[in-house]
Amino acid sequence: MHDLLGRVIDTKVTDQNDNYYIVQRDGFAFLFDKKEADHKLGIGAQITGFAYENEEHNFQITTNIPKVQVGHYDFGTVVRSSHGLGVFVDVGLPNKDFVVSVDELPTIDNLTPQKGDRLMISLVVDAKDRLWGHLADTEIFTAISRRATPQQKNLDTKATVYRLKLAGTLVITDDYYLGFVHPSERESEPRLGQHVDARVIGVRPDGGLNLSLKPRSYQAIDDDAGQLLAALAHAGSHTLPFTDKSSPDAIKDYFGISKGQFKRAVGHLLKLRYIEQDATTGITLTAAGEQAANDHQ
Repeated sequence: MHDLLGRVIDTKVTDQNDNYYIVQRDGFAFLFDKKEADHKLGIGAQITGFAYENEEHNFQITTNIPKVQVGHYDFGTVVRSSHGLGVFVDVGLPNKDFVVSVDELPTIDNLTPQKGDRLMISLVVDAKDRLWGHLADTEIFTAISRRATPQQKNLDTKATVYRLKLAGTLVITDDYYLGFVHPSERESEPRLGQHVDARVIGVRPDGGLNLSLKPRSYQAIDDDAGQLLAALAHAGSHTLPFTDKSSPDAIKDYFGISKGQFKRAVGHLLKLRYIEQDATTGITLTAAGEQAANDHQ
């Protein structure tokens, strides 16, 4: 049985009941759903299909063959998790999801795959004839990847996280380019299997991509901060004489926003290092802020 499960095999019909044909291979019996047959099958008819154990622990053959098999990798979708066991992955079978063991997953809870995440797996059979999902390693992703070109710099892309490292996050884009996200280019570490929005910030000599998960500067600025940024860009010496001490009326007359909105906008721009603040002279645009103001226009 060990050499049959998780693979496409040839079988022969030996019996039937109301719902299934009974098929055999090497003395082992499998169920074949009659709904899959386009005509009645007689004893001795040959069926080629994928062999597996269904969720009711019956061995079954299906002609709806999944791409994920023993020795064959493809993406599956995480449908649920089980504490201490692992995550269940849907590979396209109606009555069986395969478990990727907790032993192959991150030990930090918020980095483990969640429902809807994508994992590239193959299947392995253990000593008890149980099928498990097995994560693809870096060599597999390298083998299926494409070589990026310099023209891809600054493009937006979508990618799936396939490995977590201290140095950064390894991903593969939907177009099968390998990418790397340095910790400085993300707000928080994404999960294994998470599908992320990214932008290309560099193309390496080996054809891999350097990616950022952070928004472009103009995308990170809300309306109030953007208005403040534009006002500074058009002001002489890029400085405006407004501080926390400025009156609400003066701020309202100049910017058309409340003092609370002004303070939040200033705080946002200070965090992004787009402005500098002085208790005497007010707020001044930095070089990074000037570039962001140009992008925001």
